[in-house]
Order: sequence, then structure tokens, then C-alpha cells
Amino acid sequence: MYLTALVLLLLLPPSLQKSRDFYTFKVVNIRGKLVSLEKYRGSVTLVVNVASECGFTDSHYKALQQLQRDLGSYHFNVLAFPCNQFGQQEPNSDREIENFVRKNYSASFPMFSKTAVTGTGVNSAFKYLIESSGKEPDWNFWKYLVGPDGKVVDAWGPSVSVAEVRPHITSLVRKIILKRKEEL
Repeated sequence: MYLTALVLLLLLPPSLQKSRDFYTFKVVNIRGKLVSLEKYRGSVTLVVNVASECGFTDSHYKALQQLQRDLGSYHFNVLAFPCNQFGQQEPNSDREIENFVRKNYSASFPMFSKTAVTGTGVNSAFKYLIESSGKEPDWNFWKYLVGPDGKVVDAWGPSVSVAEVRPHITSLVRKIILKRKEEL
């Protein structure tokens, strides 16, 4: 029965299939709860693979928190995904990671469970980000900008600061605000 349903779904014309985008995935948050990314649809999202013991940690976490504080969670969210794949710089448990980030950076943005962002066992949401952008993380603090429609807008490596990405984010947020004002 399942196989038949799957075959029928694959035979549907693309216009009738539910289009896949970043917000169609489900991920586990840092407290172990399954979360649908659908809750972020309609907002701009900056997806970042983070690490607690990286040379980029301090500058990126401070800038990410400032960005979250400045733009708020109504039109924008940073989504942080801890990863231990690069230099083993995120060796701690989810609980320890969350405590570290909340205590040291007062991080108010959503955090997710430690995950693989490349290679074997890559998280399906990250696989989508990589395939859509054509850019694959090769270190901590890769940043993927996702539009309100769930499509990847662009991606940057860790050497690109959050400040350099900020104008791209604010431009998208401004478009959301203007569109909503027009709808009123």
C-alpha cells in the first residue's frame, strides 16, 4: 500500500506535488523535541552551523544574537545547528551547548540538536540547503539565507561576517513588511 502511494505521488505532475523547500522539513530542537520548520514560513531565516570552540565562535554568536535582537522573531530568525564535524569544535552534549550559548551570549534564537551538515548522515534540511545553493559547508559558521517562501537566497562561509550578510537580510525583511502593509 505504501509503495503504491509513493509511486502514485511520483507520477503526479510537478504542479500537483507539494513543492519541497526548507520549511517542509522537520528537525529536532536542542531539547530533543521534533519541530516542523513550517512554523518559520513567511519569515526570513538565517541557518547557521555553529560550534562552541571555534575561532569564529565569539564574533559570530555576538553578531547573530544582535541580529536576532534587532530584527526580532516576527519577520526574522536565526536557526542555529551545532555541528562537531569540523575540527571537533562542538564536542559537548546538547544540554551543555545550550547552557554555554545562553549563558555566554544570551542567545534568544532557536537552537537545534547537534547534527551532521555535510557528508554521510547529513541532515535532510542541510542536504536541501546544499543542493539549492550549490555551496557545501567546509567549516563552522556557514550561513544560509532562506527567504519567506523557503527557497535559499544565498550562502556564505565563516570568513564572511554576519555584518556583511546583514544588508541581504534587512532587504528581505523590508520586503515582507512592505508586502504586509499593502495587504492591510
